[in-house]
Amino acid sequence: MESGEKRKFIEALSQSQIYQDYERAFTKATGLPLSLRSVDSFQRAHDGKRSENPFCLLMAENNRTCAACLEAQQEITDQAKSAPHTVKCFAGLCDTGVPVSVGDELLGFLQTGQIFLQRPTKARFAKTARLLAQWGCKTDLSRLEEAYFQTRVIPLKQYESVLRLLTIFAQHLALVSNQLLVRRVNAEPPTITKAKQFIDAHQTEEISLTDVARAVNTSTFYFCKMFKKATGLNFTDYLSRVRVEKAKNLLLNPNLRISEVAFAAGFQSLSHFNRVFRRIAGESPTQYREKLPRT
Repeated sequence: MESGEKRKFIEALSQSQIYQDYERAFTKATGLPLSLRSVDSFQRAHDGKRSENPFCLLMAENNRTCAACLEAQQEITDQAKSAPHTVKCFAGLCDTGVPVSVGDELLGFLQTGQIFLQRPTKARFAKTARLLAQWGCKTDLSRLEEAYFQTRVIPLKQYESVLRLLTIFAQHLALVSNQLLVRRVNAEPPTITKAKQFIDAHQTEEISLTDVARAVNTSTFYFCKMFKKATGLNFTDYLSRVRVEKAKNLLLNPNLRISEVAFAAGFQSLSHFNRVFRRIAGESPTQYREKLPRT
């Protein structure tokens, strides 16, 4: 996916019921903020969250300190490509990004933190205050100190458990994200809804972009542009994802061979099926089936 498509997809994922339910439960259980942001997001991760750290909120009022926070966020983007990565900001607070991927493609991060892993000291605050003075920050020092020492302190082992929960949730999001991408409806034009219905009905056949455009009475060129704008995917990628979801359901049947699943889902060759399934699901059909619960 291109960066704009990734951003659009993460936005849709963040608005899904499964994510919003998890965010509420996570924040209620831990007291920590949780954000889902795209790879190319360059704004404060927890901006507007009720659980945003008051000290971090004060830092956002100054351009220099805000820039320092964004630099820490950029480090997460650069380092958390395949595993969680924790950064420590200039004031000693920690933030962590947990990668969210679909197949082999990194789309964004679950991000939490704004905490201390060790109890803050007067000496550390004094050092931070001196640095802020050098940067020309005008924030009231008494307010700053109060917010600083009210910051949550979480022991490392406990924080690692929190990150493990986020890692499991990121994996769950990866499993359901393709379904959300395929089924997403954001006040889409009736033509797109009709096109999706046509694709669902004929996904096991050799259908082309021209076939779908003709079915919804538009030109191929116009339909191609409209479909990409509405779904964030081109026709070929969307059809592949629909077929992969069909294949996942068929793989539940242990009596079907992988080759039978491939052709029943609409793929014209086993090698193409294996390649597309791995790209979208992040593993081969055989590996996916092995992880299914046995009855």
